[in-house]
Amino acid sequence: MSKAFTKETDGAEDEDLPELAAPLPPGAKNYLTPEGHARLTEELRQLRREERPKVVNVVSWAAGNGDRSENGDYLYGKKRLREIDRRVRYLMKRIEIAEVVDQSRQKNRDQVFFGATVTYLDGNEVERTVRIVGADEARHDHGEVSWVAPIARALHKASEGDIVKLRTPSGVEEIEVLEITYAAPSS
Repeated sequence: MSKAFTKETDGAEDEDLPELAAPLPPGAKNYLTPEGHARLTEELRQLRREERPKVVNVVSWAAGNGDRSENGDYLYGKKRLREIDRRVRYLMKRIEIAEVVDQSRQKNRDQVFFGATVTYLDGNEVERTVRIVGADEARHDHGEVSWVAPIARALHKASEGDIVKLRTPSGVEEIEVLEITYAAPSS
């Protein structure tokens, strides 16, 4: 059979979830902050209008060079196109089912809900700050955690001064809520 009629695959064709996105609990909504929604929409736009057309041009050029079986530009380009297409499909699905929640409209600012920025004291007396965001927009290096993460679930509905229990792999840890804010992030 000719190679032209065989499907190239990298073994992950059906895995539309990126490595860092937390899966949503069954029946849960895909909450996003306005900033997270804008970030995902911009990523989708950039992939569709900029990155994919560039890769298509490289693959077209490489395909015209003859033998494709040993053509690194062609093989890498085809693999990159599959990665881009997989990410585009994922983003389209997640944005389509997204429910944007504006944290600045939160009426009950005395408790921890979606969009809150929470400063707490952990079991080792270390002060930490996290912002509770959607599963698709969590960035640990920015202090953003998914609303389905254990820390977010432990803090849910807590008030300043409350001590809540956080289940960790090493056991149950008590953490104290120091401050709750709902301001939009500056970054």
